[in-house]
Amino acid sequence: MSSKGTELTTVADDLAVFHHGEHVIRHENLEPHTFYTEHGIDFHTLPRPSGKFLSRIATVNDVHYGETECGRIDDLPDGPIQRTAPGEEPHPVVMNAGAIHEMRALNPDVVIVKGDLTQDGTDEEFAAFRHHYGSAFGDSLVVARGNHDAYRGQNEFTGDTWITVPGLAVALLDTTIPTETTGRIDPEQFDWLDAQLSAATTPVIVMGHHQQWIEGARSDTYFGLHPDSSEELDRLVVRHHNVIAYTAGHTHRHRIRSMALSGVPSVEIGCVKDFPGTWAEYRVYEGGVMQVVHRISTPEALSWSERCRHLYSDFGIDYETYAMGSLEERCLVFPQR
Repeated sequence: MSSKGTELTTVADDLAVFHHGEHVIRHENLEPHTFYTEHGIDFHTLPRPSGKFLSRIATVNDVHYGETECGRIDDLPDGPIQRTAPGEEPHPVVMNAGAIHEMRALNPDVVIVKGDLTQDGTDEEFAAFRHHYGSAFGDSLVVARGNHDAYRGQNEFTGDTWITVPGLAVALLDTTIPTETTGRIDPEQFDWLDAQLSAATTPVIVMGHHQQWIEGARSDTYFGLHPDSSEELDRLVVRHHNVIAYTAGHTHRHRIRSMALSGVPSVEIGCVKDFPGTWAEYRVYEGGVMQVVHRISTPEALSWSERCRHLYSDFGIDYETYAMGSLEERCLVFPQR
């Protein structure tokens, strides 16, 4: 994926973006489904789904307004822990400003925020989120809460939302359990989702904050969606062939796995607030949907996210590889069912 420090961070049907530290190189107007070599890196542009381009959705998650330290685990002193320097803007403001700038430039039909809007769910943090995202996107903004937004039992941005754009619907689920880190989908939510999917006439992406449990030991304390909810979601997807993906945040990484029964992609999108600092675009065509993950590339954002490449290294974690994932996990066309 990299050559002499140059990374291929984004590939679409018509675009390839390379980063070399804080230096950005964009190759635009490329041909779909075509092999190229640039900067010593071989790559293949994504195939463009058939038919007309219909709509565009942009998403972010784990934006964390109010956070002051990156890389801290509880009260442990290990790190490295990154903090903004005196006189610098808080890093959540810098990173989200970059994401907002880039998303606005594409004029998406809808902008979806999949939880962890804040660090601790304070009134000031929610106000900062509303100020930046609400003023930028207005009525096109749709939001679900995350665990950081409800640790003290807060009730901001609760409930599920059905979103429609030309050629696609999104079921945005509130997967948060107040006061808990873990997530779930309640029976009444499954009833609502089942009814919505039964009536839908377009492909559907289900979204939530918590990632799905798919493999490994079952546990009531699994970090993401409870195994019972995860399996029930898979069974529901088996019955509804219009569901093409489940996408989540929470883990601050890019990863794709397949649901055990349906085989449908279960996607995790990295955070905004630190390395690599990303947002996701969904391009909707008559013949399919493309996911394109973008690294936030304003100079201020890259300066901060580069400082965060090696978070958690004192704990033996390769955060750079963990957070970035593979190109194929960031940029793809969802299989049709």
